[in-house]
Amino acid sequence: FRAAPRLASKMSVIGGYAVDRTPFYGLKAPPEVKKLVHLLSTADRSKTFRKVLKIVVQQVESGAESRDELRGLESEAFPQEHVRSLYAGARWVLVAALRQPGLKTEVVREDLKQIKFPEELLGDVCAAVSGARRTRLVQGRRARLPQLQTLRWRVDVIISNSTLHRMMEPSIVVEMTLTDGQIKRFEVPVSKFHELRYSVAYVMKEMEELEKRNILKLE
Repeated sequence: FRAAPRLASKMSVIGGYAVDRTPFYGLKAPPEVKKLVHLLSTADRSKTFRKVLKIVVQQVESGAESRDELRGLESEAFPQEHVRSLYAGARWVLVAALRQPGLKTEVVREDLKQIKFPEELLGDVCAAVSGARRTRLVQGRRARLPQLQTLRWRVDVIISNSTLHRMMEPSIVVEMTLTDGQIKRFEVPVSKFHELRYSVAYVMKEMEELEKRNILKLE
């Protein structure tokens, strides 16, 4: 039998000790990060990168994602493609660092050095993923699902269609407006609506049973 291949890792010196571990960005740097390092190494784009990093931090904190703010950084010398590559790489590095709880800045610094990330920008990245700012970014990354704002419904009766001349089948049309402005509409026959009603009642009953268990009660 052949031995299973061992996953590659990197030996780093942190705090005076040699540590065998996997970099925070994975076994290999993703294409977005490689492109980012390439753009930063071929020309002095530190000023633009700091502006892009600031936009990424603000968006992660707020939970919003939009590239409209990047248009002001585009120019003939630095086209849209390069600006978006900086954005994609910076966001990838930031999110990858936030995924690991308790990740130290010296680890981030050492791992980025391994892929030849410009040293003059290491402090900016480390500052973005440490201290109180890290806490705000982690909170911003949590799932923020839109909530139900209004609910409207009506009952329609289909008298006939192209196949049958007379049907007289009622259906329920529901329109939901969410807090993010989205409007969702769907139509279900009465039989399916009763199935939905039963499923919701069943789930609520199961939740009540779970709440009664002592293991879920907080002292």
